[in-house]
Amino acid sequence: MINLVLLGVLVLAIGGCACVVWAARGGPRWVRGVATVTLTASELVRRSGKRRRRNRSGNSGNGD
Repeated sequence: MINLVLLGVLVLAIGGCACVVWAARGGPRWVRGVATVTLTASELVRRSGKRRRRNRSGNSGNGD
């Protein structure tokens, strides 16, 4: 079951990347919409990763 979920996420990610490329070449309106959603989601994931790394490095000391 988890394999199917991971496969679905992979297909969505590849489809989103394809829409970003297609939109850059002037695709239809729906492709530009999917590309916008894909880029927004990737930015949110990137920011959350930065926050997580910053919190991990900030909490590693003993307060010395």
